[in-house]
Amino acid sequence: MNDDYLAKAKSYLDVLCNVKPNRRVGSLGNRAATDFLIKTLSSWGYTVDAAPFECLDYESGEVSLLRNSESFEVYISPFSLGVDVSAELVVVSTVEELEASSCTNKILLMKDEVCAEPLMPKNFVFYNPDHHKKIYALLEEKQPAAIITATKQNPMMAGAPYPFPLINDGDFNIPTMYCTDKTGEKLASKAGEVFELKAEAERIPATACNVIARKNPNAKKKIVVCAHVDAKEDTPGATDNASGIVVELLLAEMLQNYKGSLGVEIVAFNGEDYYSAAGEMDYLRRFGGDFERIAVAINMDGAGYVDGKTAYSLYGCPPEIEKKARETCGSHGIVEGEQWYQGDHSMFVQNERAAIAFTSEKAFELLTTVTHTPKDMPEIVDCQKLVELAQALERFTVSSKLSFLF
Repeated sequence: MNDDYLAKAKSYLDVLCNVKPNRRVGSLGNRAATDFLIKTLSSWGYTVDAAPFECLDYESGEVSLLRNSESFEVYISPFSLGVDVSAELVVVSTVEELEASSCTNKILLMKDEVCAEPLMPKNFVFYNPDHHKKIYALLEEKQPAAIITATKQNPMMAGAPYPFPLINDGDFNIPTMYCTDKTGEKLASKAGEVFELKAEAERIPATACNVIARKNPNAKKKIVVCAHVDAKEDTPGATDNASGIVVELLLAEMLQNYKGSLGVEIVAFNGEDYYSAAGEMDYLRRFGGDFERIAVAINMDGAGYVDGKTAYSLYGCPPEIEKKARETCGSHGIVEGEQWYQGDHSMFVQNERAAIAFTSEKAFELLTTVTHTPKDMPEIVDCQKLVELAQALERFTVSSKLSFLF
């Protein structure tokens, strides 16, 4: 049986990492992935909910920035509007300089301190620092014709991209480009001169869905097991997060004949890597009033990495659940790791529900070198670890002691 699950894990991983063009929310590949989940989960007798929600797909084309005959390399930010403008260049390095600037209908270059970290999308509800909100408010008040952000490499970002887009937000309506800090310095030396900026881009209204599979849906208490199905555009997303979805599918088959007193809800969230967290927000809108029924939420992201062991972390769990989680994980070679909050379990933690999160023991290495890059291929996933994690979750779910607690 273990060999059978191992073969299925490899097959599921291959399907999810090879949809075309990719698993970005709203794309054809994303819909192919969710259709695959719906079909597979339904075959095991689950009640499947895949109600659509609205989102944006996105396409971009040629980008050019010219001063006379001199060209500068810039990139269009994800979800930016297109632009065709000839205007004076204004440069700012701090929020204070932005506040004092006169950049209306001009091309605004932002660099140095004001570009130290990516801005959270302006309507992102889970984490949104006040200084990010202030920058957005100033930009929308001053209304430059376009924005160019010059960014350095940030080793704390997923994949450590260089340069990185300061703004990734389909709700922000000023055209936004980005470039390296070196290009930014060249541009800054020409402040006050007129530049021509052209960029082709289109926001495409689309729909996507979470896939929610339920057993015993009317139970007084339930366990929610989640992972996100979407991935960034330029990556196969093997560990981020096809591997988590594979564990969900393996677990769903193991529990297809489940008759316990708890409800089981297996959720493939669609939007963890999307600017507006659209899937999480849809789940909150539809089921936020039902959170009291959640005994514990279990999230997987980054599981199965070939290096290191699988690691778990606990959030607000009652002592009995902590004890059972440690016993179960320990018997399957899963180690306790540090807490992390950059995942779907945070939504449950913020709503005061107990949670357990699974990732790789080498999560930081994975995040800074592989995540959100083309290197996130099936070859870096150990599918045996995915089978072992699914088996641990099955044992945890069907435990008679656990059912007695609720």
